[in-house]
Amino acid sequence: MPRARRIKNYQQPAATSQEQASGCLSGFTVVPLAVIFISAILGSFAWNISPSVIPSFADVQPAASTSISPIFRIEIHYWADSILRWAAASQLDPNLVATIMQIESCGDPRARSSAGAMGLFQVMPFHFYAVDDPYNPDTNAERGLAYLTKSLATGGGNARLAMAGYNGGIGIIGRSEWSWSAQTKRYVQYGAPIYKDAQNGSNSSTALNDWYESYGVSLCRQASQRLGLP
Repeated sequence: MPRARRIKNYQQPAATSQEQASGCLSGFTVVPLAVIFISAILGSFAWNISPSVIPSFADVQPAASTSISPIFRIEIHYWADSILRWAAASQLDPNLVATIMQIESCGDPRARSSAGAMGLFQVMPFHFYAVDDPYNPDTNAERGLAYLTKSLATGGGNARLAMAGYNGGIGIIGRSEWSWSAQTKRYVQYGAPIYKDAQNGSNSSTALNDWYESYGVSLCRQASQRLGLP
């Protein structure tokens, strides 16, 4: 299966509060005094934000109605609650997160590729800080999904391009597909239809079954043993 990713170092795994809260006014003329007054209020809020009150992956709770598709294997459903929490924290579709985990590790938190990618989301070492435990599920998800979020934004919200960027590096998103590596082409060949099946509410996925038979048998067996599943 496609394992190793050649991706550029992403020095800021999580967006800053300023990056998350950017915006503009358009189409209106505002009385100058009102502008000053509003700016002062907003400024007072901004300066009083403390990192301690910014939700982390450990405490963000998903909406009660959110769920992941039944097409994913039992090893992925083992992580369902965590996937929903991580997706909420990253503002990502839980089924996209589940698709990435399915292909990357089949839910094995100790998975490691020959290229050195680690954990549930097969994150390369240079994405972690020195104090990080790469195999901690929350940490691994935070670093991996930060890169997926950046890849999705670079691809204009196109999940297929986001998957290509996650596997082959964000830089390939602007290139013609013929230039993608065989590994990246396989990654989206399976990943895109798996995600589509999940989005469409299917109860099974031919693409996921094909991936499992071609690449996932030993990976999922290892994950199942690691998680103590029958």
